[in-house]
Amino acid sequence: MKRSTLQRIVRFLMRSITDTEFFGLENIPAEGGVIIALNHLSYIDIPVLFVNPRRSDITALITTKYKTHAFIRWFSETAEGIWIDRDVADFTAIRKASQALAQGKALGISPEGTRSQNHELAEGKQGTALLALKSNVPIVPVGIQGTEFAIDKFKHFKKPHMIARFGQTFTLAPIDDAVNRAETLQCYTEEIMCRIAVLLPEKYRGFYKDHPRLQEFAI
Repeated sequence: MKRSTLQRIVRFLMRSITDTEFFGLENIPAEGGVIIALNHLSYIDIPVLFVNPRRSDITALITTKYKTHAFIRWFSETAEGIWIDRDVADFTAIRKASQALAQGKALGISPEGTRSQNHELAEGKQGTALLALKSNVPIVPVGIQGTEFAIDKFKHFKKPHMIARFGQTFTLAPIDDAVNRAETLQCYTEEIMCRIAVLLPEKYRGFYKDHPRLQEFAI
């Protein structure tokens, strides 16, 4: 199956069996490389991003542990996702992600590095900030909610209500000070996560619910 065919099918299903809303789509650049940084609640997060009305070219980094799930593997490969082994320094995945961004594509990444087990934000990892700096592309934060209940609602023939709320585009300044590089990367990672957190209801904010920087990015 072609990627475009899969996208049309998923878009039809989203309209038919879910109540999915997108907010802040105007914050996503219409073209050019951009990182879409999201919280990760469910297997359904990637299909939601896949059919966003703004960037049909979107791809995503997907953990290799999902390769054991036949359907998820088929979907991810048909959608031209990028496999990443999060247990090692996966330079092949980073190279492919950098190439996708250089080609002007949108790239979805969960800075947490894994799906949340309690539906709350976990502490972010520095990989997203590093990739943004390496590729010199902007970041759009997105807060996703409702996907954590989607599969259970499908089983009971109910429509899940899912929301993807996109925040303002921002960029990270190059790090010139090698001495303070680690500190700056941590600061950038906190900024990415707090920008995601303010797009979510408080119950989803988890590790960042009382972070002092939340007010900087409040809508």
